[in-house]
Amino acid sequence: MLPGRGTMLYLGTRWAPVLYLGVAAWLSRAADCPACQASRTLPALCYGDPSPAPAQEARACSWSKPARLSRPPNPRQPGQCFPTSLSGLAPLLHLSGPRLAPAVTPRLARPSDPLFLLSPCHLVTTPSPLSPPTSAPAMKTPSGPEEARRPASDIRVFASSCTLHGLGHVFGPGSLTPRRGLWAVAVLLSLAAFLYQVAERVRYYGEFHHETALDERESHQLTFPAVTLCNVNPLRRSRLTPNDLHWAGPALLGLEPAEHAAFLRALGRPPTPPGFMPSPTFDMARLYARAGHTLEDMLLDCRYRGQPCGPENFTAIFTRMGQCYTFNSGANGAELLTTPKGGAGNGLEVMLDVQEDEYLPVWKDVEETPFEVGIRVQIHSQEEPPLIDQLGFGVAPGYQTFVSCQQQQLSFLPAPWGDCSSRSLDPDFDSESSDPLGPPGPTPGPRPPYSLMGCRLACETRYVARKCGCRMMHMPGGAPVCSPQQYKDCADPALDAMLRKDACTCPNPCATTRYAKELSMVRMPSRPATRYLARKYNRSEAYIADNVLVLDIFFEALNYETVEQKAAYEVSELLGDIGGQMGLFIGASLLTILEILDYLCEVFRDRVLGYFWNRKRSQKHSSTNLLQEGMGSHGNEVPHLSLGPSRPPTPPCAVTRTLSASHRTCYLVTRL
Repeated sequence: MLPGRGTMLYLGTRWAPVLYLGVAAWLSRAADCPACQASRTLPALCYGDPSPAPAQEARACSWSKPARLSRPPNPRQPGQCFPTSLSGLAPLLHLSGPRLAPAVTPRLARPSDPLFLLSPCHLVTTPSPLSPPTSAPAMKTPSGPEEARRPASDIRVFASSCTLHGLGHVFGPGSLTPRRGLWAVAVLLSLAAFLYQVAERVRYYGEFHHETALDERESHQLTFPAVTLCNVNPLRRSRLTPNDLHWAGPALLGLEPAEHAAFLRALGRPPTPPGFMPSPTFDMARLYARAGHTLEDMLLDCRYRGQPCGPENFTAIFTRMGQCYTFNSGANGAELLTTPKGGAGNGLEVMLDVQEDEYLPVWKDVEETPFEVGIRVQIHSQEEPPLIDQLGFGVAPGYQTFVSCQQQQLSFLPAPWGDCSSRSLDPDFDSESSDPLGPPGPTPGPRPPYSLMGCRLACETRYVARKCGCRMMHMPGGAPVCSPQQYKDCADPALDAMLRKDACTCPNPCATTRYAKELSMVRMPSRPATRYLARKYNRSEAYIADNVLVLDIFFEALNYETVEQKAAYEVSELLGDIGGQMGLFIGASLLTILEILDYLCEVFRDRVLGYFWNRKRSQKHSSTNLLQEGMGSHGNEVPHLSLGPSRPPTPPCAVTRTLSASHRTCYLVTRL
């Protein structure tokens, strides 16, 4: 009977030699199973007693390529195939008669014929409940030196080859002993100490400590700083007009309208003419530009490194003190001056006239009224605007002041180690923003480099613009300049209140340059020099003694200091500490971690994926091991080759038969 894709042939004792030779050719073409064709395995050939059996038994035979088994089969696993040659079929079939071997063996010896291999399969029988349980004889396990090896996911296999110290003593072969327990305790304590040290190092790194390094470096030449000069007196008395007093008198001088005539007399000016009409508008910036001290009148002599210089080397700028002048500002793309030497005579030397006779009279004790005479000076870098009313130092007439400078380059760290910033603040007020001191919005034009003074000035501008709707003349931005009345009523009080509260919180720039200063002075001019200067500038000796000063600014030496913040604990130091603790406590390295990861992958593959693969394979095999009805009623018939009734197709390389309790031997005929 040939059920489904398997072919089962019952051979009687007398008909076996004849039928086998006739069926051999058909068997070579009957392998319609795709899996059998792939392995070139023909359907199974079974021989046994055809008598009907009272018990019904089911047997499934599955195999791989019999001739290419990579390792000896395990007799404990049912359904494996044991290859053998067809020439040894006669003693295995237990046939009677001497004619089988000559009929079979010489026929296969011919080179032109295909080579067949017979694979007897271990039979797994399921006895019927009506008969005693029987099973097919199991094949003998091949004896040899090769034994079953442990899988790679076994912890003992991993421990024997892992470079982690102590693991092999804990998971070694044998039973649990006190020695193994002590090793386990030692490994756990070492692992706990290692994890504690790692946690401490990670916590310390997360605090982002920094340290400050101070260093002194040499240079062949240094860029000369920007020097801003302002006269202490903001307006010249000879330039004031009745219109100026009408608009700016109450704000700047604290004058009431009834006091204008007396103030003009104090200035030595005629009183306001009858029918005077003030101008409809007034610009504070134009007032300071017109009535302020000009550099052409104040600058008597200028030299830089012994070479003459003049007002063309200065840039006019407005500050809160009025109109000021900056030397070496680098504005409008001007080339910055450098110096290759240090010491007096290798920097800027200027002689100035403070024009004390142009100072305004002290009419009332107001904040804008100056009591001193002289020049306010600020030395700063070209990247930051001057804040001379707060950071400038004074130079008095009648003295020569020497200023020895030393350049300092400061570098600060950004977050999370520090709080430095490199984003400049937009001075223009955004009317849609509720917080004028909040983060700046984008500006279409390029921004100047960030500086601490620039940030404070932009912050003050936005605050005053929000409060008053205008800006003061020294403030940057596009808002209109405040009128004198707005100065008096809003701008000055708002700015003073803001400075007292210190409302502007500007972070340090990430990179900045500042100049340390040492001042010294001597009296000048001497009496001979006074007479000479009086003749030279057509002034009296008393005027020269009361108004002339000399300012000498130079580098002390061509070295500069660097103040740099650095991260106190880098990532490389963290990794080094972790590696040292790892080697000290558990004797591991980075490759040990890779070994552990590789072992976890093996465990996942064998234990997790293997579970699903075995479950799927068992479900597939169990579906083929179906119990079928016995063929006992056909035992008295003459053996013949016939196709059985229509049955469900058998899975590839599997044969299902109903066997009696008598001896059965199943062979797999393989064509190579």
